[in-house]
Amino acid sequence: MPADLLAHADAAKGFMPADEGALLHRVAVERAAHGPVLEVGTYCGKSAIYLGAAVRQARRSGSPATVAFTVDHHRGSEENQAGWEHHDASLVDPESGLMDTLPVFRRTIQRAGLEEEVVALVGRSTTLSAHWRTPLSLLFIDGGHAEEHAQNDYSGWASWVMPGGYLVIHDVFERPEDGGQAPYHVWQRALAGGAFAEVGTVGSMRVLRRDSGDAGDPVG
Repeated sequence: MPADLLAHADAAKGFMPADEGALLHRVAVERAAHGPVLEVGTYCGKSAIYLGAAVRQARRSGSPATVAFTVDHHRGSEENQAGWEHHDASLVDPESGLMDTLPVFRRTIQRAGLEEEVVALVGRSTTLSAHWRTPLSLLFIDGGHAEEHAQNDYSGWASWVMPGGYLVIHDVFERPEDGGQAPYHVWQRALAGGAFAEVGTVGSMRVLRRDSGDAGDPVG
C-alpha cells in the first residue's frame, strides 16, 4: 500500500488495527480487478481508504471500471451513541443532536485523493441491499454489531458475492469476554451455509472465499 495512503488510513478516525487493515487491503487487491468491492459500515472512512487504495491499484493495472462502494446511514451504530463506550461527541450534529459521520467521511476520502475510487451509498443497509443487483468481488461486513443488524447485513449482501469472491467479517470474537458476539455468529452462519470457506485471519478479521456458485446457500 502506498505510504501516503497508509498515512491517511492511520490518521483517519476509526477502530481498525493496522495489521487488520493491511489484510483487508491485501485481499481487496487480489479481488478488485474482478469486480466492485463493497463495505457495510463506513464510519469515518478508515477502512474505505484500504479498499480505495486496492481499487486504484486495480485500475492502474487495467480494470478501469472497478469501484469501492461504502454503505452507511452515517448516524452511528448503537455503540457510537451517547453514553456508550465508543461515543465521540465531536461527531454529533449540533443542529439535530444526532450522530453524523458523513462530513468527516467525505473529508477523509477527499484528503486521501480517493473520491474517484470510493463511492458512498448513504442509507440503511437493509434498504440498499433490497435494491442491489450487482455481483461483488469482495464484501466487507463491519456495520452495526447488534445481532439484528449484523444478521441483516449478511442476509442482504452475502448472496451477491461472486464465485471466487471474498467475504470479510470484522470483530469476530469467539469469547464473549473479548467482544460482542454478533459478528461471530455471522461468521458461524457463513461457514455453516456451505458456500464459504475460511482462507485467512488476522486479529478479529476473518476472510472467507465463496468457492462456487452452487456450493450451498450463502444466506441460509
